[in-house]
Amino acid sequence: MNGKEPQRKIIHIDMDCFFAAIEVRENSSLAGLPIAVGGSPEKRGVVATCSYEARQFGVHSAMPTSTALRKCPALICLPVRMPLYKEVSKNIQAIFKEYTDLVEPLSLDEAFLDLTGSTHCQGSATLIAKEIRQRIYESERLTASAGIAPNKFLAKVCSDWHKPNGQKVITPSEVASFVEKLPVKKINGVGKVTEEKLSKLGVKTCEELQLLSIPTLESHFGRFGARLYELSRGIDSRPVNTDRIRKSLSVETTFATDLDSLEKGIDALNKLYDKLLERLKEKNRKITAPPHALVIKIRFYDFKTTTMQSTTNRPQLELYQQLYKKAWERSKQPVRLIGIGVIFAKEEHSRQLELQLDEPDQ
Repeated sequence: MNGKEPQRKIIHIDMDCFFAAIEVRENSSLAGLPIAVGGSPEKRGVVATCSYEARQFGVHSAMPTSTALRKCPALICLPVRMPLYKEVSKNIQAIFKEYTDLVEPLSLDEAFLDLTGSTHCQGSATLIAKEIRQRIYESERLTASAGIAPNKFLAKVCSDWHKPNGQKVITPSEVASFVEKLPVKKINGVGKVTEEKLSKLGVKTCEELQLLSIPTLESHFGRFGARLYELSRGIDSRPVNTDRIRKSLSVETTFATDLDSLEKGIDALNKLYDKLLERLKEKNRKITAPPHALVIKIRFYDFKTTTMQSTTNRPQLELYQQLYKKAWERSKQPVRLIGIGVIFAKEEHSRQLELQLDEPDQ
């Protein structure tokens, strides 16, 4: 024995158009039609997820429902039925647990599984992923895609490779050649801003990113630079975490009519604060750290978004009000959305926090 740890076998399972697929399953007459699940256009809602037929028209998650209808006039808009989606997710998670105790749910529709050392399917993670996907279809009549790789980063990239209803595997010997051709936008944490910065540095692929040293990357991206250095080489040592610590909690609302004054925004913020306190009370058992900071997000009528945060160890209405005033003064325009939240732990790297609803997008 040389004492080396066994090579990890990680699977990332991602359900295909989860909310929309469940709605089609519940009503077969919707099959083959462009549908979207989310908020209504009358209440200025957004698309939570949509069918592939709708995506052909340019509809996507987080798009305002009114915009989605302009792109696809025949779009069928359905309300979110969260209790149903949660029940289906629970059933799927139960299937995962039959293969391994090392399951890390990311949302209702996706999870990491560590199959290292598993004896199922002769120890083949590829066959296990195929079997799990087949069992999900047989029990729930829903399709899933899977990525199989030596680590979480690559497994997640691969699960999106042959969507819908497909899977892709990367063996340890294939990692180097695979990541060289990978666009940097596929790296988790690389959004539009980071992608633009990398492009200005002449970097569009991981192979080009590998040419930059850690000091160079850190000079442009802070601590995230070291992470970019590793991921561009297919290195990711994060374990599958079965007890994920909640890092943040937030609530937000989109208004039917823009708030055209600071006073109206403050009034709406006060009501949202009460909702946040309720959510904190509900999630108390899952919170293991005290607050690190408060954060607020404002989206103006023209869809431009600004965020602000302040360090504190407890939620404070007065502090949220101060943050709102400072954020609002950046534009002094009518407001269509307000979000407020609490951060319980510092992020791995410094980047602007984009508040999200606690429920998954799809």
